[in-house]
Amino acid sequence: MKTLETDIIIFGGGIAGLWILGRLHQAGYRCLLLESGCIGGVQTPASQGIIHGGTKYALTGKLTGSSQAIRAMPGIWRDALAGHGELDLSAVRILSDHQYLWSTTGLVSRMAGFFAGKVMQSRIGEVEGENRPRLFQDTAFKGHVYRLEEPVLDVASLVKELFRQYGRYTLQIDWPDGIKFDVANQRVLLGDKGEKLQIRSRRTLLAAGAGNEALLRELGLEQPAMQRRPLRMVMLRGNLPPLFAHCLGAGANPRLTITSYPLAGGDHVWYLGGDIAEEGVERSAQAQVSAAKRELQALMPWVDLSAVEWSTLEVDRAEPRQPGGKRPDSSFLEQLQDVMVAWPTKLAFAPRLAQQVIDRMQQDGISPSKGELKIPEGWPRPPVTRLPWEQERQWF
Repeated sequence: MKTLETDIIIFGGGIAGLWILGRLHQAGYRCLLLESGCIGGVQTPASQGIIHGGTKYALTGKLTGSSQAIRAMPGIWRDALAGHGELDLSAVRILSDHQYLWSTTGLVSRMAGFFAGKVMQSRIGEVEGENRPRLFQDTAFKGHVYRLEEPVLDVASLVKELFRQYGRYTLQIDWPDGIKFDVANQRVLLGDKGEKLQIRSRRTLLAAGAGNEALLRELGLEQPAMQRRPLRMVMLRGNLPPLFAHCLGAGANPRLTITSYPLAGGDHVWYLGGDIAEEGVERSAQAQVSAAKRELQALMPWVDLSAVEWSTLEVDRAEPRQPGGKRPDSSFLEQLQDVMVAWPTKLAFAPRLAQQVIDRMQQDGISPSKGELKIPEGWPRPPVTRLPWEQERQWF
């Protein structure tokens, strides 16, 4: 049986695992990532690709815990996207370098009161006339539009680029039958032809989203506890203009968040989140589509949606358990002996979580081992995930 010596094993190949993998290798650590499904994971491709800076969490006019924790993230990501950040993401496609907030006529006074304050003024500016997205230049639109300096990324491009750079440090595992949890920090991978690979590590990091729950059980651990906050997202595809925008509602969260993705032939997918996704969890797919049609008709009655196709996507957001099931304010990392448990809680928090892991390794006195990690030949790499609308699903 061959043996592979590592400083740390990462379980989970979503954005958190990939970003941490890149940062650790840059720091000189011998790091191996194990993934049972596809690179990109489950929650990452289901995200809208928004690099939040906290504005949407400050819509009450106050800086919440979420808005304060996340406000530095766009700058870190922009540096990486420009090729001079902590990772080089210069090859990643940016779908839009900004987003928009829009209000309906009933929210004009509330918007004016919010933006008159100093909470987020430096990142937002009102746009008018031809500077607005084409969809909001229609004479039927009577609200206000504000430009928000937060980029939107092609998540598939992001995952593929990180895998291109660090995929040689990844292995696909057959969960649960293809891995044996031996003594502390020793894992044995079982190949489909009976071969075995022993992996020794000084630390184990669980960054597998909802998969953390089963991994913790396998390790005999009951904490930290996990919560799930499900969504039912909506997709529509057809002759639609590109749009990256949040519609403000009566509460602290956007009433509707729309991101778009270009398709062949000039068509686009609109991917809908916000309140519509939160409230649609108990609805059937067809009922959720009907609700989305009503919402878009109420907000954009001038947009012709008669020829588009519709579908939905159930997303099970896995996070550390919070009092009352509330949304976590920031990324999460907890250490139990030699095991670290992590949830990024948002795509944008991946850099913050990676720094938390590096800080913990250094605090524990774990310095990088000498020599590059070389994985024996013959062990498979995970495939790369596809975006939700590229996967087979029912369209209405």
